[in-house]
Amino acid sequence: MNLVVDIGNSTAKAALFEGGGLVRTVEIEDLKEVSFDGAIVVSTRSGHSELERWIEERARFFVRMDAATPVPITNLYATPATLGCDRLAAAVGATAMFPGQAALVVDFGTAITFDLITAAGEFLGGNISPGARSRFRALHEFTGALPMGSLPDELCDFPAGETKTAIESGVVMGILAETERYRELSQAKSGDLKVIFTGGDAEYFAGRVNFPIFVAPTLVFYGLNAILEHNANK
Repeated sequence: MNLVVDIGNSTAKAALFEGGGLVRTVEIEDLKEVSFDGAIVVSTRSGHSELERWIEERARFFVRMDAATPVPITNLYATPATLGCDRLAAAVGATAMFPGQAALVVDFGTAITFDLITAAGEFLGGNISPGARSRFRALHEFTGALPMGSLPDELCDFPAGETKTAIESGVVMGILAETERYRELSQAKSGDLKVIFTGGDAEYFAGRVNFPIFVAPTLVFYGLNAILEHNANK
């Protein structure tokens, strides 16, 4: 049984894997009830947290993922030390879920990342853009009069007739246009590919695109488990 843990700036998430398959997700406060053999932790926080030390003490094999951790894909990023481990783990997750297929991974979070992986398992890199809430906050905080927006249930037709609707539809339509353009660019470079949505807003945007996508909320977990297995078998 493998334990994979993703520690973000404000939250931490965990899951159990066995035989390459996701058994279940686990609340952090329930980890003391879980038995595991191998464990991997990826963290955006500096230093080793109390949670990491607790896991390392109990695991027979432990990996703290960083820029030097071996991964089962070829990382062609020019500056690997600056690459977020969550981006790389998501790329590994894409190859684990769809081996032998090119993939565009779109992670909808505080930032939106668009990353391209070839059918040969090469991570080419990608682009980073502000996420929806970052855009709403920027418009509200860096202007004198614009209200705070949020993801609307319905988009209005262009042009919007009032300011809050203009902000909300503008942000969402901008993100949708970006995503469509990155899909076109990725297909031009790699041919047929899987488009994978992950991150907190993945479900929201999945229902608003007009091309086939695969929603994978646990993509980073699958990547972390593949990285743990890769290192355990070296």
